[in-house]
Amino acid sequence: MRKQIKQFFEADSASGITLLVFLIISLLIANSPLGAGFEALLGRQVGFETSSIHLKYSLLNWINDGLMAVFFLMVGIEIKQELAHGQLSSAKKASLPFFAAMGGMLIPAGIYVLLNSHTETQHGWGIPMATDIAFAIGILSILGNRVPIAMKVFLTALAIVDDLGAILVIAVFYTTELQSTYLLYALGIFLLMTFMNRMGIKSIWLYLLPGLFIWYFIHHSGIHATIAGVLTAFAIPIKGKQGGSSPIQTVEHAISTPVNFIIMPLFALANTNIRFESGMVDGLASPLGLGIIAGLVLGKPLGITLFSWIAVRLGISELPKGTPWVQVLAIGLMGGIGFTMSIFIALLSFSDAGHQTEAKFAILIASLVSGVAGYLILKNLGAYYLKKNQQSSANG
Repeated sequence: MRKQIKQFFEADSASGITLLVFLIISLLIANSPLGAGFEALLGRQVGFETSSIHLKYSLLNWINDGLMAVFFLMVGIEIKQELAHGQLSSAKKASLPFFAAMGGMLIPAGIYVLLNSHTETQHGWGIPMATDIAFAIGILSILGNRVPIAMKVFLTALAIVDDLGAILVIAVFYTTELQSTYLLYALGIFLLMTFMNRMGIKSIWLYLLPGLFIWYFIHHSGIHATIAGVLTAFAIPIKGKQGGSSPIQTVEHAISTPVNFIIMPLFALANTNIRFESGMVDGLASPLGLGIIAGLVLGKPLGITLFSWIAVRLGISELPKGTPWVQVLAIGLMGGIGFTMSIFIALLSFSDAGHQTEAKFAILIASLVSGVAGYLILKNLGAYYLKKNQQSSANG
């Protein structure tokens, strides 16, 4: 039994499956007699405060602003490593996923704006821009060798560029009142950490501890506190001592399991607690619901495929050898699984609880449709190409 549990947590699909389980648990709690008590628990204030230090927030805020900063630390580490020696390390390598990600952000946002222009929900245009890496990669992993390695790498690189775009959107467009003094404190600490990196200082704690102060100052500056995770990641050295793992790899190894199996499930548990009510389905036909669903289900695959085609047509990029365009379209559908990041941006977009619930429900429906459609296309395509290759081998 212990061996099977270990194998499950080591599987690439495990984080996606765990997220799905906690999503279902959250929905069950919200629609049971436990729902009211669970909401009260999430609203309970935890922490301490003095005249000069304020660290007392609801459990929900600690999850969304505190624990999610650790998630963004991991995202920042992935981005930095890809920029250094991965799929984003050169213009040629990065061009196809870069253009695909740009299309996958701009077209969905444009569709949302078109449907919500001059409404009270127009500020939510960032919601359909996001892709949930854990779910998307988890589904690809379940498909196994039915999906070529090149396509898995393509989706991973695309999702990383997408995350970078989401981070910039959150920092620039979802910032409320800016407190420049706190922001300068955070910037000063970040520059100090960058200087330590240049000086060859490798101690992980000399980056993580200042990162906590960056989180505190950014949280009070008006910019969303999760950006502190990305700044901390970018300051951590990517080169280690000869013969050993680098500091950034050590941090990634230490936080990947807690992020995938504690932080992200807790986020899903706390933020997917949607109580199903009569008339909720009608909300899917509202500008908000339509904007999210059309943006994720239609805009994502359209944008990813169209921009990829343009990049290839212009000779800037090239598709992996033997990759049909329908496979790119299916990967685009997987990009429409917005779940975690889309819900996160929805919470930043709207202060009204009704709009938040409507947005969450639309995100769930859109992510479900995108995931199922992408899975079925890739599964059938994979079976077709596996059979074709077997026939070619037999004939050869």
